[in-house]
Amino acid sequence: MMKSLFAPTDMREGAPWKGILSFTLPMLIGNIAQQLYSTVDSIVVGKYVGDNALAAVGSAMPILNLLLVLFIGISAGASIMVAQYYGARNREALSHTIGNCITVTLIACVGLIIIATPLIRPLLRLLNTPASILEDCAGYLIISLVGIAGMAFYNILSGIIRGMGDSVSVLIYLLVATVINIFLDIYFVASLKMGVPGVALATVIAQLISSVLCLIKLSKMREYFDLKLKFLKPVGSYVKTLIRLGLPSGATQAIMSSAMIIVQSLTNQFGEMFIAANVVVMRVDGFAMMPNFSFGMALTTYAGQNVGAGLYDRVTKGAKQGTLMAVVCSAAITGIILLFGKYLMGMFTDTPALVELSCDLMKILAVGYIAMAVTQSLSGIMRGAGDTMTPMWISLITTVLVRIPIAYGISWATTTPELPHGQSVCIQISLLITWVLGAVLTAIFYARGKWKTKAIQQ
Repeated sequence: MMKSLFAPTDMREGAPWKGILSFTLPMLIGNIAQQLYSTVDSIVVGKYVGDNALAAVGSAMPILNLLLVLFIGISAGASIMVAQYYGARNREALSHTIGNCITVTLIACVGLIIIATPLIRPLLRLLNTPASILEDCAGYLIISLVGIAGMAFYNILSGIIRGMGDSVSVLIYLLVATVINIFLDIYFVASLKMGVPGVALATVIAQLISSVLCLIKLSKMREYFDLKLKFLKPVGSYVKTLIRLGLPSGATQAIMSSAMIIVQSLTNQFGEMFIAANVVVMRVDGFAMMPNFSFGMALTTYAGQNVGAGLYDRVTKGAKQGTLMAVVCSAAITGIILLFGKYLMGMFTDTPALVELSCDLMKILAVGYIAMAVTQSLSGIMRGAGDTMTPMWISLITTVLVRIPIAYGISWATTTPELPHGQSVCIQISLLITWVLGAVLTAIFYARGKWKTKAIQQ
């Protein structure tokens, strides 16, 4: 029984909702554990260093997310290819896909470190980062960038393992790394007094360990594919497919991260207190979004395996059941946030005014999580089927053409002598509108059904 628990799951048979739910639950726990990385970072610096250090970590996160988009794209493309080739039982194609992903990731890590490291401080100054937190931001980002390989390979290798239907192994590795991260956070910051850089170092070490564990797991899955030197050699057709499928997902994340950076520039104008409140909100937001992301990734694997086997009726059935489960789960979490928001915010800071401001901002966003359940679920189906372009365009429209103008527009329209930058809630209102519009557009394009023509295994 233990062996079957850690083996790839065939999602081409049985009740769709059971397969989706059994795959989602370990991944949900794993995503929560991964979210603990940044949450523990924020709690430790907020409690042991201060609110300015909390603001520094928050200001660094949009830039770090932008640096990681390349690997998120590779991971997304790998998951889709692995799911479809696994569903079609194509051993050679599966072996080439996994080997090429490892090689491309290694090359990308080296290139990113060389190019991005000198740009950190100039970018922070360009974004109006307050001088009081700039050096802490820079230290956090440089350490994270130098240790990018751990984060990158974890994203890629865990995506490959999930693509074959195994979400339990990834969960175990994340739990191990999360415990290590928590202990190192407390040791580096509370004991060694390393401040914000200590938090970054703890996360880098923990994620490196999780990536090594994923690599060991893959090396033991020889019954499904071959992990030999010849498969590590880049092959044009596989790299092109990886880029074609992964680039839109990476671009989607890049668009969102870029928009966050642009909005962060506006956020920075409201001062350290508002920046810190946004950090607290985004940490709670990360947990609130976890079911949506988990169901979305589960439905990507589900769709990939069934599309690879040509079972389109089963894909449609699973889409309905998976989306319904995601909406119900998200509604429950929204209720919890509204009821216990003050206690959640109080975990990050002892400053009453900061807790109160964070609660007010969170209430604006609460209903949007239900909309995001629809977006993530149906986007997951489309991506798993090979249509990664449609979710990208929807993200582009809602994030760039809608959110940024609304945020700056509200800021401009509410400017007064007392509020030279306008109402700070423009940040949350623009995000809520983006989420709701994204859900509507995603539902429309899913219903049109063009995603059914995008499979790589015809």
